[in-house]
Amino acid sequence: MATTHTATAVESSATGTGGGGVSTSDEINAKAVHKRYDGLVTVRTKAIKGKGAWYWAHLEPLLVHNSDTGLAKAVKLRCSLCDAVFSASNPSRTASEHLKRGTCPNFSSLPKPISSILPPPTPLSSSLPTPTPNHRKRSASGPSSSSALALVDPSRYCAELVYSSVVTTTTTVPTVVSPPLMLSGGKEDLGALAMLEDSVKKLKSPKTSPGPTLSQTQIDSALNLLTDWLYESCGGVSFSSVENPKFKAFLSQVGLPTISRKELAGSRLDVKFNEVKNESEARIRDAMFFQIASDGWKTKNFGLVGGEKLVNLTVNLPNGTSVFHKAVFTSGPVPSKCAEDILWETITGISGSVSQRCVGIVADKFKAKALRNLEIQNHWMVNLTCQLQGFTSLLKDFSKDLELFKTVTHNCLKLVNFFSTNPQVQISFHKYQLQELDHAEPLRVPPIDFESTKNYLPVYCMLEDIWSSARALQMVVLDDSYKVVCVEDPAAREVEEMIRDMGFWSELEAAHCLVKLIKEMTQDIEAERPLVGQCLPLWEDLRVKVKDWCVKFNIDEGPVEKVIEKRFRKNYHPAWSAAFILDPVYLTRDTSGKYLPPFKYLTPEQEKDVDKLITRLVSREEAHIALMELMKWRSDGMDPLYAQAVQVKQRDPMTGKMKIANPQSSRLVWETCLSEFKLLGKVAVRLIFLHATSCGFKCNWSFLRWVSAHGHSRTGMDRAQKMIFIAAHAKLERRDFSSEEDKDAELFAMANGEDDALNKVFLDASSV
Repeated sequence: MATTHTATAVESSATGTGGGGVSTSDEINAKAVHKRYDGLVTVRTKAIKGKGAWYWAHLEPLLVHNSDTGLAKAVKLRCSLCDAVFSASNPSRTASEHLKRGTCPNFSSLPKPISSILPPPTPLSSSLPTPTPNHRKRSASGPSSSSALALVDPSRYCAELVYSSVVTTTTTVPTVVSPPLMLSGGKEDLGALAMLEDSVKKLKSPKTSPGPTLSQTQIDSALNLLTDWLYESCGGVSFSSVENPKFKAFLSQVGLPTISRKELAGSRLDVKFNEVKNESEARIRDAMFFQIASDGWKTKNFGLVGGEKLVNLTVNLPNGTSVFHKAVFTSGPVPSKCAEDILWETITGISGSVSQRCVGIVADKFKAKALRNLEIQNHWMVNLTCQLQGFTSLLKDFSKDLELFKTVTHNCLKLVNFFSTNPQVQISFHKYQLQELDHAEPLRVPPIDFESTKNYLPVYCMLEDIWSSARALQMVVLDDSYKVVCVEDPAAREVEEMIRDMGFWSELEAAHCLVKLIKEMTQDIEAERPLVGQCLPLWEDLRVKVKDWCVKFNIDEGPVEKVIEKRFRKNYHPAWSAAFILDPVYLTRDTSGKYLPPFKYLTPEQEKDVDKLITRLVSREEAHIALMELMKWRSDGMDPLYAQAVQVKQRDPMTGKMKIANPQSSRLVWETCLSEFKLLGKVAVRLIFLHATSCGFKCNWSFLRWVSAHGHSRTGMDRAQKMIFIAAHAKLERRDFSSEEDKDAELFAMANGEDDALNKVFLDASSV
């Protein structure tokens, strides 16, 4: 708490907050007070460890703040036994007057520290027996009640005694002066002596042990929160951690009992799983229909034994929430038929005999055949491939089909291969990296078979490395050591010409910018999880951005548009067009003031897709009625007041972007004010809520390693399923679709980015 006060005071002084202005003298005084406070805290910390005065165990430094300025104005000492507050000018005097003299009502019941009752050096005349007959009788009867308890006799371990003479008026009496207390074990014995002192305290006052006293309700609540955190970390924190001595000490300090890993993996896990599962099942039962989202089919390897994959199956509900259903561990490639069986088993397991409640599936594109088969067999279903997968595949398409990427990749491979195989050049490169970037690392070289494996991620990493190290590379070829290499190596001269060529850097920048554009859009897709009605606007946004890119870098638009159109057709589903037309968010106002569906943005083929999809989603007998209602929707649209209410936007405080204030309005207006569209409304409410991405729960690598080690047993796999369910439920509740590893990587990348930006400011300032 003291640290919090300190931070608050410093912040207040820096920002000038408070009731009135902050003068310079106040700030100087606050700094002096903080210095005094920090010194007392340091002294107390050392004393508690046995390296200082005993009374610091009961006196705590306390900062007092000015109510007007918020700055620290004084340091006080608080007695932890009775909460009395004193001046901190003389802690020793405070301890003597408050503790030793009995002013503190709670101190008398505590045992005195051994260090305080060890006898000081005494004159020989008072310690040696006097030649009187009564002395032997007194010594035989034992020490008196007022004598000190000497646990250690220094004379046993001292080599000699120091004698001095004290001259009096009558006689000279030799005096023995005891040297400082010496323990046989040296300084290390001080810790053992402190432990002995603590044992004496506990024996004398067993009921005065420090620590907060919590009610049983508070203890149960705290332990439930602790176990929830452990389960939700999904392997990020080992169960064995609760048996760490320091963690046990922490629990004791806050007044909580210890908990065993056996209890965590047993009864508590079962109780929490049943609680979460019942809640999830209740939510699904309340919904009239749902969508299945499956994620993990495309993941090549999670690092599990045998290349196992973790497939997440989630239920998307009409009210915008998602509920975790189960995780399926598969080994090796999954055949289309096997995937189809898993999905259908999931549907029937949730909806039972009423399979019409499942209105669709969205999945990362493992085998499109499975989705098509289920859609053909069940006419009411809309099965989609993930848009995130489609946008990510564009990077592969560009690398394979655009001449620009082929040229840039070829040149960059030549550069990194030369630098990685020439130690002398690499040393020079690292020198300039340190000079320009404050760090040195080799350029990443893609594997030889990256084209055959269709894994182009290493290529993009290579482009990023070269672009970020552009200045260092340009300085390397100007170095005298590189000129020596050029004399003997033709490859060095070729690389030098390429680095000096501005055309190379222009093409690299163009490729780098296009990759960055796609990556930013995929990040937005993963974060915002667009609905099916947003697919057409999303691809149109991509086309606009790519056109701007072509203009900026003087690139022919034809080949780029061809690549995008090819990928668009692979991912396109008629539901994109139908949801775009039926979602009131996209209604446009015409000259007469009506809000009408945006048919003018569709191609003739897409208009036909709308008719075909709507007639497929209703029965044959109702198809012509649904088309008539569609014509009415096209000509009449929606009441302007409700249309405007649906389209109200507000700024997202997290991203700063304008977003629809109430996404559920699109569905709710069809169920209320558009009730005259009996069949079309039924189609609309089942269609426009569908998600277009399958981004689901991301498991921690630590948990996957745990599954790899223990998943072969039935008990281990059962516990794994329960932990995944609890963790996924909590993350979906928070709408958190990232893993802890992703967050940590983002944090460190952010820190590095801040450092780089700061360094750039300094470099720019120094060059002025």
